[in-house]
Amino acid sequence: MKSSWEAYLIDLDGTLYHGNRIIPGAELLINTMKDRGIPYLFVTNNSSRTQEDVAKHLEDMGIPAYERDVCTSAVAAAEYVAELMPGCKVAPIGEHGLLEALKAAGLKLDLDNPDFVIQGIDRTFTYEKLTQATRWITGGARYVLTNPDLLLPSHDGLMPGAGTISAAIVAATGVKPIVIGKPSGILMKHAIDRLGLRHDQAAVIGDNMLTDITAGVHAGCGTILTLTGVTTEDNLNHFMTSSGVKPDVICKDLSEILDLVCGSK
Repeated sequence: MKSSWEAYLIDLDGTLYHGNRIIPGAELLINTMKDRGIPYLFVTNNSSRTQEDVAKHLEDMGIPAYERDVCTSAVAAAEYVAELMPGCKVAPIGEHGLLEALKAAGLKLDLDNPDFVIQGIDRTFTYEKLTQATRWITGGARYVLTNPDLLLPSHDGLMPGAGTISAAIVAATGVKPIVIGKPSGILMKHAIDRLGLRHDQAAVIGDNMLTDITAGVHAGCGTILTLTGVTTEDNLNHFMTSSGVKPDVICKDLSEILDLVCGSK
């Protein structure tokens, strides 16, 4: 079977690699797509890294990547806010990737009277930062969340994600954020706009029913699930029930993705 989609939005962790370990077939898949001129972008909820950082991480594992190939939730959040209110005042809660994205979008950092609070993962989050966020948001600042991930994998186990920090802010303020990253369709729209295509011309490739596949459905894209990460044969039915969506195609590994996308067989 050959895919009818023209371009692909590809998840990273769980789809192409696990942490610092490449998933078998990832290098071949991306090299083949690149050689055949098939448009794609790497789309990640990670807001801590710049797009350049993400590309370097891929390159270090042998997967060809350039900064222009990467879409992060931090850049999508910054550009989303810049479109709503160009040059507005923002208070960031996050790390290097978010701060660089805000600057690049022409937004002004203001910790006194911001128009927006933009929050991502922040591994130095404190009670003082929670207090600041509470006062900004209850004082009228709009609240934007780069991504809702509750947990993140690390080399020594799980750690709280941006969504866990957000849960504390929501509890304190009673205000729910505008969510940019998966499963929201906003990050996907940002990526599709960069490709210059209609939503139905692109498909999302990912391993997570609750984020990747749900985001693809929300954005009106095709969806290709790979059973190389969060979703497996054992839990597939559970995740389809939990998410309320079904992927258009299910592939057991990246060799099947290669066959579908590139018509390699």
